Amino acid sequence: MEPSGRLPPPSQRSATVKRRRWGGLRQQWKLLGLFEIDQQHDFYGLTCRMKEGLAAAIHTSTHTPPANDLSDDDFRSKVTQVHKDFSLETFGGPVFAALRASLGITEDEYLQSLCSESCYLQFISNSKSKADFFLTNDKRFFLKTQNKREIKFLLSNLKIYVEHLRKFPHSLLVKFLGVHRIRIPPGRKKYFIVMQSVFYPDERINARYDIKGCQVSRWTDPAPEGSQIIVVLKDLNFEGQFITLGEEEEEEEGQVEIDTGFLERLNVLDYSLLLAHQPLHHDERNQNLSFASLIVRTKKSVNPGSSPIHAGVPGAVLDDDAGPSPEPDSGLTSPRDRDDSTRTSPRPAGTGADSPDIPDFRAQNRRLLPNLKNPLHVIDGPEQRYFIGIIDVFTVYGLKKRLEHLWKSLRHHGRSFSTVSPQEYSGRLRGWVRDHSQ
Repeated sequence: MEPSGRLPPPSQRSATVKRRRWGGLRQQWKLLGLFEIDQQHDFYGLTCRMKEGLAAAIHTSTHTPPANDLSDDDFRSKVTQVHKDFSLETFGGPVFAALRASLGITEDEYLQSLCSESCYLQFISNSKSKADFFLTNDKRFFLKTQNKREIKFLLSNLKIYVEHLRKFPHSLLVKFLGVHRIRIPPGRKKYFIVMQSVFYPDERINARYDIKGCQVSRWTDPAPEGSQIIVVLKDLNFEGQFITLGEEEEEEEGQVEIDTGFLERLNVLDYSLLLAHQPLHHDERNQNLSFASLIVRTKKSVNPGSSPIHAGVPGAVLDDDAGPSPEPDSGLTSPRDRDDSTRTSPRPAGTGADSPDIPDFRAQNRRLLPNLKNPLHVIDGPEQRYFIGIIDVFTVYGLKKRLEHLWKSLRHHGRSFSTVSPQEYSGRLRGWVRDHSQ
């Protein structure tokens, strides 16, 4: 037995201090609704394998610059990389690499965020979905498990999703950055997607909302006053409030109309408009921007010309003969074959002219903030900075949802609920945005 007054060796003391430090951080994350996926966590082994597999996949794309033109083979691409005790499949790798480049996300920073030594965080969602949500330690990217049907839906419509983002670079749709399947012998496998977090950076966000434009089950008890717990509130929690965008209001409503119209044609419903806000600092209000700085903002937000996805002027609707067409068996037509080009698109005034209207150009691109890594979901109003994005776009209005609609119609007669036709759903969400904007 060691003498009672004897100190443990330095290595043991260091380990004890480290455990205490990480223990304190774990407790802090728990208070925020986030759990560090450390060695004691059930998902530790899975997330370590995900990191290792993603590192190899990203290294491959780093040494293969995005092609000037995406081919059908790029959209159908499936690459399997075998590791010691698992394998990782990457679907549509060249397409997502091009999309990341168009968003100004370099492969190095993508690698650094997804594959750093820091543990992923588990996000505890109040969603009814059985999916698991993981967040990179810097909170920039989400990894979400999906079922096979959802992955098949995304990949079968990947061309028209890319075309939509190409025609409307200011789209509020969630930005999918990768689709993968991990296989762990003997028979365990999971599909997962990587997507950009709408709420990034989140340091000063003081309220978060998940909006569906209806009433039934659309209230969440707020966190206790003074608590640091992250609670995502819902439609009824937002009543009596408004999104105040000033000059941006019309453009933002137009973009919501375009994006929900696209989802309507995909025959999906039950998607959410994510909304958060934070007060602007004094030096962030009424910024006097030069035309040169606006050009920098635009380039940093969409990188025109850096990839085949964003060719042309940001915000502009491309010509009818531009871009890839959908798969013949998708059952869908490309957005270019519809009437999107006749809608109002948030585009810079004077595009294609020698002397653009600088005040209008400033108004249209005020939200393209060069010092933020998430400029297409961040919009400044006169007093508040808003984070806005549309997520959860995988629920198809099939037989199951039609029966659910019938049942809810009987149970919630006279009240609005989420399971309605895609046409009613998109129109109702657009109405919510109009009614709550000023």
